[in-house]
Amino acid sequence: MGQRLEVLERERQETLQRLATLTDDFAEVVAASRDSNADDEHDPEGATIAFERSQLDALVSQARGHLAEIDAAITRLDVGTYGVCERCGQPIGVARLRARPVARTCITCASAS
Repeated sequence: MGQRLEVLERERQETLQRLATLTDDFAEVVAASRDSNADDEHDPEGATIAFERSQLDALVSQARGHLAEIDAAITRLDVGTYGVCERCGQPIGVARLRARPVARTCITCASAS
């Protein structure tokens, strides 16, 4: 349990750091668009400020979702169901858990979805 918890805690910290960075980046883009009088909808220089804001928002949402997955995995570890497939009840393979520590299903069940 100790090593699994360490892996999940490390991944949680990395996700929190990524979320903080993305949140700061998002705030900077919003501030830049507020302070700018540029017509970003018709800017021929590439991505619009709205597009950048949308991309950052998607990345923030993804990081928050991953954080929730990590917290759920830690809870499963605490209650003794970590590493057990939520669909079929069989053990989740060690290789799958190494590759995806937050996995809720075994390879067979994940492939069936």
